[in-house]
Amino acid sequence: MRIYKTKNYDEMSKKAAQIIAAQIELKPECVLGLATGSTPVGTYQNLVKWYQEGSLDFSGVSSCNLDEYKGLSPENEQSYRYFMNHNLFDHVNIDKERTFVPNGLEEDSKQACEMHEQAIRALGGIDLQLLGLGRNGHIGFNEPADHFPKETHCVNLTESTIQANKRFFSDESEVPRQAYTMGIGTIMNAAKILVVVSGEDKADALCAMISGPITPDVPASILQLHPDVTVVADEAALSKLK
Repeated sequence: MRIYKTKNYDEMSKKAAQIIAAQIELKPECVLGLATGSTPVGTYQNLVKWYQEGSLDFSGVSSCNLDEYKGLSPENEQSYRYFMNHNLFDHVNIDKERTFVPNGLEEDSKQACEMHEQAIRALGGIDLQLLGLGRNGHIGFNEPADHFPKETHCVNLTESTIQANKRFFSDESEVPRQAYTMGIGTIMNAAKILVVVSGEDKADALCAMISGPITPDVPASILQLHPDVTVVADEAALSKLK
């Protein structure tokens, strides 16, 4: 596991974007596993900037996203398809027909999850998976549990996640209660994994991920077993790591 320490969020974002850009340069037809949330926004902004400057080409890139809320349409401003369009896809020359996000409108959970797994398999697997880190050590929507889920699955969102997400909705009743998310096994099958972490509120989770016991109580701890993981984190997030 490689760890890059940066001074702040902006440096973290630039370093993470450099790693993704290097993957695209190395393999122009690569498959990127992408994440949503506030942490990777700066990373995407750097990638868009470099594309607009003419130094980065997304024309051969395919992507698969970690997760999507069940019940939200791609046009809903809180859906992760909308997030990806707004923060990356609409601003670069990626073919949207080769960008895959779980279908939040598919009511058959088994069908929705299998379709996403099939998309990943059809692309030949993920070359580089981008991850954020939850305060409780979750990755994707894989929350602390008694086991590591293997493949894409439907999860019931925890009350803490619902409360954290309600600020994005006009009323708490509108907050989705379920989501489709890649399983730990699917994430671990990626050739490379890049984890971006920022802020003192993530320090305990990052410390547990890197140096704690491997346990489904801290889902991200499983990354200790992956052969190619890079962590890019700012000083605040690394403050509790000895």
